Amino acid sequence: MRYAQVILPLPLFATFTYAVPDELDADIAVGSRVLVQFGRKKFYTGIVEALTPDPPGNFEIKPILSLLDASPILRYPQLKLWDWIAEYYLCSKGDVFKAAVPSGLKPESESWIMANPDFELPEGRKLKEKEAMVLMLLEKEKKLRLSILEERLGIKRGSALISRMLDTGMLEIAESLSTRYRPKTVACVRLSIPRDNTEAMHAVLDSVGRARQQEKALMAYLDLSRWMQRQQKVAEVTREALLEKSGVSGAVLNAMRDKGIFEFYKVSVNRFNMPVDTVVRLSPLSPLQTGALDAVRASWTDHNVTLLRGVTGSGKTEIYTHLINTTLEQGNQALLLVPEISLTTQLTDRLRAVFGNRLLVYHSRFSDNERVDIWKKLLGSNEPCVVIGARSALFLPFARLGLVVVDEEHDTSYKQTDPAPRYNGRDAAIVLAGMHGCKTLLGSATPSIESYYKALSGKYGLVEIESRFEDSPLPDVEIVDMKAQRKERLNRGILSRPLVEAAREALEQKRQVIMFQNRRGFAPVVVCKACGWTPKCQNCDVSLVYHKPTDSLHCHYCGFSQRQPSVCPACGENAVEVFGYGTQRIEEEIAASFPEATTARMDLDTTRNKDAYHDIITDFSDSKTDILVGTQMVSKGLDFGKVKVVGVLNADTVLNYPDFRSNEKGFNMLEQVAGRAGRRSEKGRVVIQTTNPSNPVLEYVRRHDYRAYYEAEIEARRELNYPPFSKLIMVYVKNKDQAVVDAAGALLAAALRDVFGARVLGPERPFVSRVATYYLQQIMLKIEVGASLPKVKAILRRIYESLARDPRIKTSLLYYDVDPS
Repeated sequence: MRYAQVILPLPLFATFTYAVPDELDADIAVGSRVLVQFGRKKFYTGIVEALTPDPPGNFEIKPILSLLDASPILRYPQLKLWDWIAEYYLCSKGDVFKAAVPSGLKPESESWIMANPDFELPEGRKLKEKEAMVLMLLEKEKKLRLSILEERLGIKRGSALISRMLDTGMLEIAESLSTRYRPKTVACVRLSIPRDNTEAMHAVLDSVGRARQQEKALMAYLDLSRWMQRQQKVAEVTREALLEKSGVSGAVLNAMRDKGIFEFYKVSVNRFNMPVDTVVRLSPLSPLQTGALDAVRASWTDHNVTLLRGVTGSGKTEIYTHLINTTLEQGNQALLLVPEISLTTQLTDRLRAVFGNRLLVYHSRFSDNERVDIWKKLLGSNEPCVVIGARSALFLPFARLGLVVVDEEHDTSYKQTDPAPRYNGRDAAIVLAGMHGCKTLLGSATPSIESYYKALSGKYGLVEIESRFEDSPLPDVEIVDMKAQRKERLNRGILSRPLVEAAREALEQKRQVIMFQNRRGFAPVVVCKACGWTPKCQNCDVSLVYHKPTDSLHCHYCGFSQRQPSVCPACGENAVEVFGYGTQRIEEEIAASFPEATTARMDLDTTRNKDAYHDIITDFSDSKTDILVGTQMVSKGLDFGKVKVVGVLNADTVLNYPDFRSNEKGFNMLEQVAGRAGRRSEKGRVVIQTTNPSNPVLEYVRRHDYRAYYEAEIEARRELNYPPFSKLIMVYVKNKDQAVVDAAGALLAAALRDVFGARVLGPERPFVSRVATYYLQQIMLKIEVGASLPKVKAILRRIYESLARDPRIKTSLLYYDVDPS
């Protein structure tokens, strides 16, 4: 008998051993998806990591219940990537499994409540009223989830009642597997007679001889199915295709089914079928782009990773396209990562025109069914294709990966923050490419400090484009002092006079305007002017944000919401007012200031489904919208030809965040959003509003001087020993009791300091010290760049185990964030 080491989608630092039944032994393999029992009554989908003939220790081994697929759903490089992510980012393989595989491929058991048919009420015991209600409902419904029971019976805290009934044996738990995946099916039609039965065929023809519509349907079917072409296999004919070709109604087909001529059946189809004979339409490159393309290819002779730094509007996407086309011509697959789902919309349209249906799109806004179909498409095919997607796309089962491109490589959206694995999609993509033996191209107008440092030091190749496509000029940048504007009463609300005048001039010229404010909602501050009351989230240490469309207050951390009070709940006065500007309020103010213009807003609230991105971006591209108001979504890689003016309404919120990367994030975001202006031959204009015009970052943005900004920032990092001169690991402790988490943080920091000494900073409360009812403490660990992370991980694990019995640690949640963004 063989034994399987199985990874379960649970945050546990171990694999689990199961016995392989004899009937599964011939088909099971590493990467196979299996159904196993975990605990007494839970069932999970697991992935086989290893097979061995050696039995484990002296304990009971449960058997694998079933093999869910005829062949493995993971390829070897995927499991290697899982190992690397778990090791590097200090998390479990179960965490990686949960993030990597679509939910539709991870069926889990769900608890159902049902009456115990063998239960007999003890003599002298009478059912209580609520017990009788539960049993009567279950007698009718057979089984129900606990939440449905409570809802149907109007019982609050029904779990206590159900628990008592379970203990007495009146009820029992029934486990049933649920899977979210539903294959796409199409209705098909076929003849109900054997193909080689000539007599039966004559009988069918005679039966429709006097029914003109049925005869048309039969002739159409024979043509579509190639029935009469004996040398070819009978083709499947969909009901839709048959109706279209024959021109008959569905009732005619139903009548033919009833006469026994046709049979109806359903066939599972993949949602993403890719014809190979796609016509490729590549755009010609400019001399600068051609030179950059040649330089990238030359760089790859000496480096596996090359950084392409090209100013905004320099045409990096066209270079990606030519490199991807070469990869496909070689019979390989390509992966193009983008940081935001919004970018896939415009890029998809551009790349679809080039690669047709060889382009696949993969991100979290797709349904489980769509993601599972893409997974299965790549798993079952070696056909050349290009996948464009957000960071989760790197987990797909590529068969012949020949190129990885990471667009906007600097973007912090590549970093997963919660839940685990807290990985960086850019860095994981580089490792993935290495495992497949292919090259990586990182692209950005404002590369991350770490990537540019590696490029300058020779670890990465470096190619730079200093001019825009067709020598279009970079936009002029004007810094507006909002303190002076308000003092002289020159601003209208949040809009300064220079920004209003620039926007009006652009609109008169039939050009477009982007207004950037990195804060959604209507107003971030709600306060009672009489007593100073401010609404706080009941779960987090933050104030609630007012959303006008729903007249409600929202927490942007945990999602808690409540109605906006009409009077102050603290003092009873009608003095509750809102202050500050979110994108909702800006949209309203701009509509009032420019009534002749059409305005749209792009933020998390307006883009909650995958089609919303496409609609907003398409309308703006087609000039159906004049002014686009948005958060950082509008700053990243979008290409609009008629945008002449970009307004940054409050640069201070971008620059003043308490983090060692605040200058980097601020410069990148401002330079990127400025790059949306004047992307064709016409020069654009950028107006940045601030209360601190002397901030040196603003001067670098005004001059579009990335190199000067980098030189200043790298020296500051060197002096303070921040990345790239060290590696950071943030250790977080969470607990619902503030006193306990403070004590646990201090205890853990002291133990870490005993081993790592001055490399340990903290503990301290983070900027937001309570999220979703949990209080937080953070400890920063600065490790030398050359240090072995596996050794560091082992030390951290050993320290945790030595403290695990302490109730302050035992009752707290502990996790790590390696390379925090």
